[in-house]
Amino acid sequence: MTTNQLISEIKKKQSFLCIGLDVDLNKIPEHLLKEEDPIFAFNKAIIDATHHLCVAYKPNTAFYEAYGLKGWKALEKTINYLNENHPEIFTIADAKRGDIGNTSTMYAKAFFEDLAFDSVTVAPYMGKDSVEPFLAFENKHTILLALTSNKGAFDFQTKTVDNQELYKQVLETSKTWNNSENLMYVVGATKAEYLADIRQIIPDSFLLVPGVGAQGGNLQDVCKYGMNKSIGLLINSSRGIIYASKEDDFAQAAAKKAAELQQEMKAILD
Repeated sequence: MTTNQLISEIKKKQSFLCIGLDVDLNKIPEHLLKEEDPIFAFNKAIIDATHHLCVAYKPNTAFYEAYGLKGWKALEKTINYLNENHPEIFTIADAKRGDIGNTSTMYAKAFFEDLAFDSVTVAPYMGKDSVEPFLAFENKHTILLALTSNKGAFDFQTKTVDNQELYKQVLETSKTWNNSENLMYVVGATKAEYLADIRQIIPDSFLLVPGVGAQGGNLQDVCKYGMNKSIGLLINSSRGIIYASKEDDFAQAAAKKAAELQQEMKAILD
């Protein structure tokens, strides 16, 4: 999917909502555990109920890898279902990969070719040659961890080195890499006050912003400081939507929560 196609979908749906499909079998409705593939059954119900309200889905691969082969097969079925039924939706493999060049190439092939995701999250710590293999894929997007929403972000990301915070050096340096136009960036919603500075460095890039909802991030603040002329934001909510109910109405409850966020986004876009 191209960036222009994503922007078009945002305008069409009046939404820049991304729903995180982080499936924990201890949290899904009990009746689904009787299904042959409870993870996929849960995802399918959530997708069927919410696809008209969001522009992206983001499965965190750890929640699938934890269940071994069955979990990976559920992930494959989920992305295939999305690509076959809702090809207009932007898909994100939240895998946070990053390794030496030839290994990164294989990670990229796994997510971009085998599973056919539109994008994958990548850690920048190993630098240029660990990220450029992902950037080499046409019409695929690499979402670089820039400033994350967890408390440990302050251990390294905001430390000053040579009179500049490390996360800003990551942003500046990443712009020099081959095919950097294929980069997006993760910026946590709990770090909204940093967004103005971030936009000075990467004014045109899309930002994936987790942390709205269960983690306490504020949508209004994120949009105030982070939105650009092309919207430029994908706001992720996971637990706050998909676990809105553990009863038979779980999909409808998820749709209600998604609709509340979509309506807030519509008001901001208006």
